[in-house]
This record gives sequence, structure tokens and C-alpha cells, in this order.
Amino acid sequence: MPKSRSTAPSPRTSAKVASPGKSPAKTPSAKQSAKKLATTAPAQARKSPEKAGPLAVKKAGIPSAKSTAAAKASLPPKAPVKPAPVAKSTPKPTAKAAPKPATPTPKRPAASRKPAPAPSKPLHPLLEIGPTEPVADETQIFCFENVSPSVDQGLWAAKREVGDVLEVEADIWMYGHEKYECWFEIRPEHGTWVRHPLEKTENDRWKGSCTLDQVGLMEFRVGGTWLKNGQESSSHAYDLVVDPVIARFGSWYTMWPRSQGTDPTRSATWDDCIARLPEIASMGFQVLYVPPVHPIGKTNRKGRNNNVKSLPGEPGCPYAIGNEHGGHDAVDPELGTMEDFERFIAACEQHGMHVALDIALNASPDHPYAKDHPDWFYREADGTIKYAENPPKKYEDIYAFHYFGPDTEGMWRELLRLHLFWASKGIRIFRIDNPHTKPFIFWQWLIRETKKRCPDAVFLAEAFTRPKPMKRLAKLGFQQSYSYFVWREKAADLRAYVEELTGTPEREYMRPNFFTNTPDINPHHCQDHGRPAFLVRTALASLLCPSWGMYNGWELCEATPVPGREEYLDSEKYQYKTWDWDRPGHIKDWIRLMNEIRNTHPALQEWHNIRFLDCTDPEILAFVKTHGDDRLLVVINCDYTRTRDGWIDPPWGELGIQGAPYHVTDLVTKQRWQWNAGANWVQLDPAICPAHVFRIG
Repeated sequence: MPKSRSTAPSPRTSAKVASPGKSPAKTPSAKQSAKKLATTAPAQARKSPEKAGPLAVKKAGIPSAKSTAAAKASLPPKAPVKPAPVAKSTPKPTAKAAPKPATPTPKRPAASRKPAPAPSKPLHPLLEIGPTEPVADETQIFCFENVSPSVDQGLWAAKREVGDVLEVEADIWMYGHEKYECWFEIRPEHGTWVRHPLEKTENDRWKGSCTLDQVGLMEFRVGGTWLKNGQESSSHAYDLVVDPVIARFGSWYTMWPRSQGTDPTRSATWDDCIARLPEIASMGFQVLYVPPVHPIGKTNRKGRNNNVKSLPGEPGCPYAIGNEHGGHDAVDPELGTMEDFERFIAACEQHGMHVALDIALNASPDHPYAKDHPDWFYREADGTIKYAENPPKKYEDIYAFHYFGPDTEGMWRELLRLHLFWASKGIRIFRIDNPHTKPFIFWQWLIRETKKRCPDAVFLAEAFTRPKPMKRLAKLGFQQSYSYFVWREKAADLRAYVEELTGTPEREYMRPNFFTNTPDINPHHCQDHGRPAFLVRTALASLLCPSWGMYNGWELCEATPVPGREEYLDSEKYQYKTWDWDRPGHIKDWIRLMNEIRNTHPALQEWHNIRFLDCTDPEILAFVKTHGDDRLLVVINCDYTRTRDGWIDPPWGELGIQGAPYHVTDLVTKQRWQWNAGANWVQLDPAICPAHVFRIG
């Protein structure tokens, strides 16, 4: 039991004191005091003594009811206590009740105290926003997708020809249910935009068109106008190259200038070449292509049949460019002067033919560049200049340029100057030798810079390489490409190849040229099957593709090979040569007829308008080509060895057939037949007439 205190009682146990003049208030009983103390005790000690036990009461520091009463009884009488001032927040006592003495405010039990604010928790990482992309404005309210024409989503330029109708399509919409109209704009690069309307078709697809009336680097974009407030939005610009028609349609004749004379011991001249132009033009050609016409190197000069050593008097290979008479901007003095060459160019134009010049970026050890700019070439480990190669071929007579050497800019600008130099002489078509062996980025730069200054320039890539590099060259700017046609023989293979090139996306950027042969390629089918093979391959090349070509000697069915190889024996690449242009067995009349049909029928001058048909004979290739009212059905026997026949069911709608029976005229034989509804029968002899070109009506 706790000892009695000799000091004044704790405020918690003090008796209430009456106001002055009044009798003291009644002192609460011990039981009431204990009850009051219990209500102000800490939460853990609020249990009654009976339930909590003495230990709990003692620990809580609260006297029990019994001890409190005994302690009060032993205290001496108290002196009157002056009332304490009343706090402002204490309510005023009523008139009836005696004012209560001020007592210290008891501490709030721990369980009822307002906890101190906890330290703030870090934000969730997702809520720490940080910097953002710039917000959009109303110029970006439209969505543009699947814009056509485009190549790799606009990474490369699509190609068209002057006079074409450019058809533009795009998926366009904006949010909500607002009303809007759509359009496309076109301009020369950095020029003024010209707007044309787009019409809505279905599923948010919009279409429009315009006629292309100038050549050059162009760009177009699609856009929309919000009719509510006139706000407009447009896509990014898509590149478009508009080329002259010769980039799509033309028959190419390869002339080897020094072989156009009559003396096998010396080179022909430009005058000899001019003398041959009437006959070449009479066969219907639009392009006359010549190999490099520059001075030929003497160091390591190649001899007859590509012998690594030449004999005295042998002319060497014209692809080994440069000697003491000059380099890429000079003319071989054996052929004549620069003025003679310019007369040759003018004469070709008078006969309706363009001149295509072979640009071979090679240099012989005797080239002025090798002396003046030795850092433009690759070097071996021992410091000597490295010879060129195109595996498995090696060229000991030429050096290869180093396109990223110490003077990259100077060399690139000089090569650009060469192209512009020849353009100033009237050359607009450049046949580029082996472009796949040079950096692709160089060609992209050079073609673009040339087209800026000479918008009607045309570049043909002589790249017999893998499909993807070949297509990349077309994407980056080459207007035409050599193709695999020379190695596609079966009807099914030819059909698959043409369908690939006329499909999407190749149709937007790749224009093949179906050459039947080249100075480097003597096809094995011509070696093995003679004149019928020449007739069949001429028909296939000229009727399938709007651009086709041949190398002189094809019209004479020349196919004498280097044994076991697809190369010509006694090739004029390495020696002087003459030809009998009227020797027996020639096919000049057949070539003339194919070109005449091509030149007079627009359907054969287009590339994307071909549709193949099935035939009961797998080696008869049948297809339809239409352009406006010009509707043709073509059938060709692809077998050089025997006559083939089969049944074909012409598509009436595409050919404009109104009903049966109907008439067809063969433009090859000039014969006219009456055909009935359904399938009709054809027969073709490769030795006599391997092709029919039927005009309906």
C-alpha cells in the first residue's frame, strides 16, 4: 500500500473548491475519485483493479480505490484555495451551477492521440513522368497510310515517264465524325505545289490522278482539310522521278564501233559507223549503244581471246581506258576525233536513234589519273596500285578506283564531271559497267546529282548479280536494269519472272531490259539450237518487255563459242573484226517485223499491263496486253526444237470481244481467222513462225 503524501495533493486528486461566499462543494467519495482517475489513465491501465489485478494498477501508477480513501482520511484540513482563472476556451458557468476550479488538462490517452504525420512515401516510378515528346497541334489531326506510289514507305523514289497519268492513292481519315475533304499535291523538287482532288472510294481509300508533263526529280504528298474550320494536314513528301519515255520503251542495238568497217587489220572510223546507221534504223531500233570509245591502255594490254599478253598491232580491250592521248573525256584516235564522234551522235538523232555511251569506271596504268591522282586507287600491301577484278574474272590491264580514299570528294566530283561532259556532247543515256562492284552510295549520289543538272538522263545498270543487289541499284536511281531474261527459257520460268517484275513493289521502281545477248554472254541455247533459237528469243524479248536489246551479230545468228563457255570465240572485245551483214541465215527481217509491231501498238510499249493465260501445252507462252482500244493476244512457242500446239481460252472482257464468232488478225503472218466461243487452237513452228500476235476484230 503506497505511503501517505505529506505534500499537497496532486491536481488529479484535488477537491473542488467553492466560490468565495459559498460553502465548499461536497467532496467526492473515494469510490467516485477512483472512478474518475480510471477514466483518465493510460489505455493499457483502464481495466478495473478487480480485472487487471494489483500489479496492473501499480504498474499504471494509479492508486487503488481503497488506498486513495485511506490517504485522504489521514490528510490535515485544507486551507481555502483561490479559484484559478478560467481559460478563454472554457465555457462560462451558468447561474445555477458553481464555477469549476481550473485544473490542468489531462493528457489524452495514447490510443486516442492523433498520430504524427508519417514521412512521405516515394512516388511510384510510373508517376514520375519527367520530360515528354512535344505535344501535337491541329496540323496533325489526319491519319495517312498506304500511300501509293511509294517504294519502301517513301524511302526511295517511284518511277514514271513523262506523259503518264500519275495515279495517287492513300488511306486517309480523321478522328470522330467530322466532315473533311482530301487532296494531293505535286511539284518539281523545291518548286511550287500544285493541288489535285482525291475522291473517296471505300473503306477510307482515296484516289486521284494527274498527267505528268515534265521530266525531272519530283515529289508529291497527300493531305486533308477539316471543313469545320479549314484546318489542313499533310503527309510527308514522297519522291517521284519522271523520266523520258525511252526509259521505259525502246529497242537497243549494241554497235562495236571498230568492227563496222571492211578492213580486218585496222579499226573502223566514225564515218564507217555512220554508214551503217540506215540499215540499223530500218530494223526499228531507238537506241544505239556503244562500248567505251576512249583511248586504250598499253600496259598489260589484253590480246586475242582475252590472252594476258597482246601481240604487236593488237588493239586491246576498250574497257582498259586511258593512255597518252587522254582518258575518260577523250576519244580513241583510231576511231577519229571528238568532232567526228559528235557528227556520229547527230547522225543517229537524224535516224531517230539515241546514243547510249558505256561508262566504265576503270583506268589503265597509262591513264592520266594514275599519274596525277595515284591516291584515287586501291593499293597492295607493298604500296603498288591494285589491279581490278570481278570474281572469277581478273583484269590485269586496269586499276580499280578507291571510292573512299584520301581525296574522296575530289574524285567523286571528277566522275560527276565526266558524265556531265558527255551530256554536254548530246549523250543522255549511260550504260554503267558493273555498278555492283562499286559502292552503292556513290551511285545514289552521282545519279541524283546528274539528274539535278540533266533531268532527262537515263542510267542502265549492267549488273548481272544477285537479285537483292540488282533491285537495290534500281531503287537508288538506275532507270533501267539488265535482267535474268537471258537465262530464263521455259515458259513457266518466264511467266514467273515477268509476274515478279510487274508485281508489287518491283513495278514501282524496276524497269528491266531484256537483252538477248551481250559482248560477254553467248547464250548456250543459241549455241545449241541455231536459227530457231534466235527467232524464238527475239520474239520473247521484244513482245514480253517494252525495252529489249541485242548485240551486233545477233541478227546474223552468230554463236561460235569458246568451248564449254558462254563466251564468243574471237571476240571483238580483243581484236579487229569485220562482218558480212548480209550473210545467209540472218534474221534481220524477223527483227524488223517484231520492232514494227512494237512501234505501232501502244499495248506493247507498256510494262505493267500484261496478263498471262493458261495453255494446254506447257511450252506455249500466252498473254494479253491492252492499252486503251489496243488489245492484243500473244502466243509464243518456247521450244526451239519442235512444233507445239494447244488450246487457249481468250478473256472476252479484256479483249473487247462482244460475241461469238469473232475475227482475229495475226500481225505476224497477216492471216485472219474466225474464232468461236470458248477455247481456240493454235500451232507454232519455231523454225518458221514461233509467235502469233493477234489483234481482235
